[in-house]
Amino acid sequence: MNVEGYEMPDDLYYHKEFMWARVDGNIARVGLIDFAQKMAGEISYVEMPFDGDQVDQDAEVGTIETGKWVGKIFAPVSGTVKSTNERLYDDPTLINKDPYGEGWIFEIEMSNPDELKNLMRGDAAIEWLKGEIAKHK
Repeated sequence: MNVEGYEMPDDLYYHKEFMWARVDGNIARVGLIDFAQKMAGEISYVEMPFDGDQVDQDAEVGTIETGKWVGKIFAPVSGTVKSTNERLYDDPTLINKDPYGEGWIFEIEMSNPDELKNLMRGDAAIEWLKGEIAKHK
């Protein structure tokens, strides 16, 4: 779906710190939402968690940098980092070009899938994004 010019796929879970999660079985692929990457501008560097790291829901696990801004990457769910998108080391702008596809950041093997209930979907996610857009106009 498109919310005021920002893409927001229906099949994802959304975290209040501008992260998304695409769930496949017990694995959550995580990235930065379209709104946040557009607000940040061209991404020049990404610091990601390491494979095997244990992460907790809502914890800071890395950073995203542009020429003038440093943002934090958060874990939308708890678990073990299974992989990172190593292509981002060579081309961090993949997040800008394709935030929900080639620009994914890392994958977590969830330790508590019930935590997905703490994330937003559907109408709740749309209303949240509309509020964030209004704050940043």
